[in-house]
Amino acid sequence: MTAGVADTHAALWYLYDDARLSTAAGDFIDQAAVSGMRIMVSSISLAEIVYLTEKKRLPHNAYDDMKAALADAEHVFREAFLTVEVVDAMHQVPRNQVPDMPDRIVAATAVYLGVPVISRDGRIRGSHLQTIW
Repeated sequence: MTAGVADTHAALWYLYDDARLSTAAGDFIDQAAVSGMRIMVSSISLAEIVYLTEKKRLPHNAYDDMKAALADAEHVFREAFLTVEVVDAMHQVPRNQVPDMPDRIVAATAVYLGVPVISRDGRIRGSHLQTIW
């Protein structure tokens, strides 16, 4: 069962135990793990990790580390695929509220799944979407 959808940075910060992850977000993910629930990471986040790695804004191993976490059956993270249903849900995430396409896809994934978005992003948090931060 799915508890939430983590945006790219929230997922990475959790994976690397980074202090930039809020206590509320970390606790939410930890509680999901303890209760056997999953936190979804959108396919678009994987593409964003590659992009940010190439720009040297993330460590060169970030993609491999996230991929390993997603492949680990015991890890709290699971991949949420970009499907036509997620694209349809983008209509419920107004572009004027969340203009960045990857962020909008992450948010639409949460809308489609009916769960909160785990994100520090001000535009996502300022929208009508349920967020954890």
